[in-house]
Amino acid sequence: MSSITTSAIDTPNRRSVERTCDDLAIIVLAAVGLIASLTFRDYGLGWDDYTHAEYADLLLRMYGSGFKDTGALSFANLYMYGGGFDMAAALLHKIIPLELFETRRLLGAVVGVIGLAVTWRLGRRVGGPLAGLAALLLLALCPTYYGHMFMNPKDAPFAVAMVILMLGLVRLAEEYPSPSPRTILIVGLGAGLSVGSRVLGGLALVYALVGFVPLFLEEIHTHNTREAARRFIHVVYVLLPGLVLGYLVMGLIWPWSIMEPDNPFHALTYFSHFFEKPWKEMFDGALVSVPDMPWSYLPTLFALQLPEVLLGLSIVAVVGTFMSLSRKDVSARRKSILLMLTVAATLPLVIAMVKRPALYNGIRHFIFVIPPMTVLAGVAFSWGMNWLKENRRSWQPAAVAVFSFGLLLPLAEMIRLHPYQYTHFNHIAGTVRGADDLFMLDYWGLALKQASDGLRDELIERQEAPPHGRKWKVAVCGPQRPAQVALGPDFTIGWDSHAADFAMTLGEFYCKGLTAPVMVEIKRDDVVFARVYDIRGRSISSLLAIPAP
Repeated sequence: MSSITTSAIDTPNRRSVERTCDDLAIIVLAAVGLIASLTFRDYGLGWDDYTHAEYADLLLRMYGSGFKDTGALSFANLYMYGGGFDMAAALLHKIIPLELFETRRLLGAVVGVIGLAVTWRLGRRVGGPLAGLAALLLLALCPTYYGHMFMNPKDAPFAVAMVILMLGLVRLAEEYPSPSPRTILIVGLGAGLSVGSRVLGGLALVYALVGFVPLFLEEIHTHNTREAARRFIHVVYVLLPGLVLGYLVMGLIWPWSIMEPDNPFHALTYFSHFFEKPWKEMFDGALVSVPDMPWSYLPTLFALQLPEVLLGLSIVAVVGTFMSLSRKDVSARRKSILLMLTVAATLPLVIAMVKRPALYNGIRHFIFVIPPMTVLAGVAFSWGMNWLKENRRSWQPAAVAVFSFGLLLPLAEMIRLHPYQYTHFNHIAGTVRGADDLFMLDYWGLALKQASDGLRDELIERQEAPPHGRKWKVAVCGPQRPAQVALGPDFTIGWDSHAADFAMTLGEFYCKGLTAPVMVEIKRDDVVFARVYDIRGRSISSLLAIPAP
């Protein structure tokens, strides 16, 4: 994979190819931005939206009161997370004519597109224009990333912050031992945003320490140990302004982290143990308590949820990285950059497989490894195209066709699943149809928005009105507050199905299938995501299923 950035005769044809790749990347970013601007309202609320909106209000109230109102510093357990995204959404809501939760969806799309742009620039820097374009396409057409960017207020912004930091670290490796002011700024900003979003951002220090080993060894070999140490100390010294910036950014978006010097370590300790009452989730056809998920949880879900082309190219790239470490024709800087990206893409998964923390909600907590995966995959594709150019030029069109087909598979699924792209399972899993009885799909409960819209439309079409003197009553199996927001003020919601007019249930294992007329059914690929039943005049004891042990 080293030949991707080796110098070559700068022919007009080469410049034309590079310009074409860059132009296509800009077109892709513009297209994603346009599609997102037209569809962000389609994404419903999840379990956590209301709580995060409350956290934002408390944070802004704290800043507005000059830190006299400190309710944000003890709110639920969210004070152990940063609230940068939540505060930005609340502030944006004050200046644009959108409802609060629509504003959150729009901002999520903006942050997600920023992540795509940074991933493109990172891939381009590591592997050239073709690698950058490939990385961009692989990430834009990764349903897990695309779906989460609209409605995940923690994991998606954290993934974007981490890829910004990775861009800074890669630039640092390229410019070592004299990083430019821009690189220092990017490292500081990325570090502040990452750790300020989730304390897990501290993993980037491990990425750097492991990734820079080849470069340090080369430094010692080229200079003496003392000179190499002096140069390292110089780099740390010039990075100090960036690290100060990072600390300030972290404190701004995660104020609790700087109230006491050891608060980030308290957060790390807190999150290293499961902090809620255990529940069970569906994994590989069995109900498993989330603290007892097997080591295979993450590798299985990554293998079944990532697009096949991304999965294959990522594996090739990881193998190529380790093979390059022993090659003398690969520079130490090159080895460090590839190793750092490989560690960023794999180490969190390895740690989770070994430590076996509580795991739930699919791979959403590990979205941050996907951008470095796409960069590595883009570099692998570009390297392969270069190799074919030099050895099997006639095969290049076939390789492009295979790559394009690999991108079309997730694109088709994203269109079919909209707006539930995050529930995607690839064709190895048999798509969501094959995964339905084995894994959880709509664990955020987004389908209740579409189900609510369908119920209102159905009642209007039937010209039905609620009984005199009260509102329609809806029993909900799923997130309650999102259903209330989607249904509006003419409905009251709750768990009690005895006095309810309608029952709204997710298509997950914990919601019972009822023997009652179905008014609304939300389906994708023949899989039920949500239903609304007419239960008037029926005795329904509970909406919750009690699965067999």
